Amino acid sequence: MKPSAKLPKSASRNKPRAAELLSERELRRIVDTVIRLARPAGSEETEVHIDEVADSLTRFANNGIHQNVAEQGLTVSIRTVVDGRTARATTNRTEEDSLRGAIQASLSLAHSQPKNPSLLRMPAKQRYPRVNRFVKNTAALTAEDRARAVRLACDLAAKKGQIAAGIFATGQSQSVIGNSRGLFAAYRETHAEFSVTMQEDPAASWAKANSADFRALDPQKLAERASEKAHLGVNARELPPGRYTVILEPAAVLDLVGFLFYDFAATALEDKRSCLNDRMGKPLFGRDISIWDDVYHPLQQGTPFDGEGMPRRRVLLVDRGVPKNLVYSRARAKKAGKQPTGHGFALPNEYGEAPMNLVFTGGDSSLQKMVASTDRGLLVTRLWYIREVDPYEKVMTGMTRDGLFLVENGGVAGAARNFRFNQSLIEMLNNVELLGPAVRATGEEAFEMVVPAMKVRDFHFSEVTKF
Repeated sequence: MKPSAKLPKSASRNKPRAAELLSERELRRIVDTVIRLARPAGSEETEVHIDEVADSLTRFANNGIHQNVAEQGLTVSIRTVVDGRTARATTNRTEEDSLRGAIQASLSLAHSQPKNPSLLRMPAKQRYPRVNRFVKNTAALTAEDRARAVRLACDLAAKKGQIAAGIFATGQSQSVIGNSRGLFAAYRETHAEFSVTMQEDPAASWAKANSADFRALDPQKLAERASEKAHLGVNARELPPGRYTVILEPAAVLDLVGFLFYDFAATALEDKRSCLNDRMGKPLFGRDISIWDDVYHPLQQGTPFDGEGMPRRRVLLVDRGVPKNLVYSRARAKKAGKQPTGHGFALPNEYGEAPMNLVFTGGDSSLQKMVASTDRGLLVTRLWYIREVDPYEKVMTGMTRDGLFLVENGGVAGAARNFRFNQSLIEMLNNVELLGPAVRATGEEAFEMVVPAMKVRDFHFSEVTKF
């Protein structure tokens, strides 16, 4: 996507300087200090996580900015190991007395734990693929920059007789992990997010996007999309519940398929908590469904290492409808006779691992093509209040929101009242007729993924909602 011509430029020398994070050298010094202090305190092995964030947020409502906030914080999380026992304690201070106190708290907790026979030694030094998602222009954005973009949305709403509300958030973060066996990994990134809701009583619509690079966002285009849908939604008609062909925009796809991510964890299968139990290697979804976990995809964000510092691998989870692979933490990989995939959570934890960077293979059908190919169906902007009804069949319930439109004879015929749905994700991913290009999608019910829009037949709507 090309940068918007109306998006503000990055901070000039006359503007306030953006918050600065600690250097990698300073972070390494904190790690080394903790390890030095932990050894004489009795820790056999020590692991240090450091997370630092500097975030700013501009919030607007009723066509005007009403809040502008900024925060910066750092946490140091220390895991110690004593006689086959491990525990973690956290502090937000970096002077030696505070670090020493966190070490003692971690050791005290570890001594109170039962021995863990599957606890492995901490990993030694690793090699990591290089990933660069730190964009200086994003880090340099100021409140004035965000205000100019917000004004475009508010001015559009006022011109259209609508009310705009939303956020424009920017920031930077970094994560470091190091341990007493010589492992050290560091990662930093920037992030920008714009979300807008346009209301034209009694209707409202919504649009949202985020990226490491604020220039990939187009606040004016997002506002225009939400404004157009809000206007179209004013005279919504009530339709009977039943099964409809649906065109799910990427945000709607994301918030549904996001509930699948933990099913690909080896721990979940062993605990019989996955919809993939007894289904691995067998056709489960449609042949046009392939899913990867890939932190290195250009549209993804996140650390290239897991909670123990292992490098994340690119893993093919579903190949043309067939579940092929799982992700493994170090402990689960050893138990299964597999190689760890770099998807473990920080220890101690009860969940094991999970893929956090899902990428669905897309197609070449635009939303316009999907609409044009539909005799009768529904165009869904997004979903909300989604809950799992049947974990094994992945039956989900929830509601449509912020723009549901009737499609007839290849065109949008008007707005429809919102529905509650009860739909199996397995069935849904077997009924996909068309796929759009895979894009970085953001919603409200799941973390960001790379997913396509989908045209799906026989989507089950169980009742009309009250709004």
